[in-house]
Amino acid sequence: MKMLFFGDVVGHEATRVLVERIAELGAEHAPDIVVVNAENCAPDGLGMGAEEVGMLLAAGVDVISGGNHSWDDDESVELLENPKVIRPANVPPEMAGRGGITVETADGPVTVVNLVDPRAIHIEGKVRPPYESWLEADRVGTVVVDFHGDHVFDKQVFAHAVDGQAAAVLGTHSHEATTRLHRLPLGTVLVTEVGMTGPIGGVQGFDPGRLVDGLVRFGDPYTRPLPVPIAGPIEVSGVLVDVTAGRATDIRRVA
Repeated sequence: MKMLFFGDVVGHEATRVLVERIAELGAEHAPDIVVVNAENCAPDGLGMGAEEVGMLLAAGVDVISGGNHSWDDDESVELLENPKVIRPANVPPEMAGRGGITVETADGPVTVVNLVDPRAIHIEGKVRPPYESWLEADRVGTVVVDFHGDHVFDKQVFAHAVDGQAAAVLGTHSHEATTRLHRLPLGTVLVTEVGMTGPIGGVQGFDPGRLVDGLVRFGDPYTRPLPVPIAGPIEVSGVLVDVTAGRATDIRRVA
């Protein structure tokens, strides 16, 4: 089985570019399943946009995962009703959405579980430890985890804890791709950060102007109005994972 996974998509233009790239990579690799973290795909980069989610699904994306921006606005919340859209499993159960999904492929079922580092979401104290939610998750067939968080240590410890149970632990959220691709002893592959699919030259895909103004004038980049995606070249960050009998046999980067 082959799986394509792409990191945080930032804005409309990045969505458009990714749709084109999925078609090209699909022709080259014939993936059985395509997963995209699209919590930043809305035109302003904050939350999900209905047009952008529709574009991704029409392009053949099987699962859209999320993170701390999954509830940014009413449109994002409404999109969580789509059966192909998931959000972190370890948030309070009353929050909209579901934390995982099982997709039937030609090579058997694949379960995608979405988890978030409690420090990456602004409801501290209410988000459960990711490993607790992992233990309770419904896991059928090949299992893949989108671990949404900032901390290298946490992502790597979690991956070792589920080595041999998950085929892949794929880090998202920081938007800065890490170089090393890990193959753990019992058949789990790990990349600490897949990286963003978005415009380069800014701050995590966003125009730095308002952030810099807030930092320089007030000592806090978050005091100004929220930034918007920067105009610039789009980079695509993804990985291709090969799986046999629920265990990963290879992982390599695609762009």
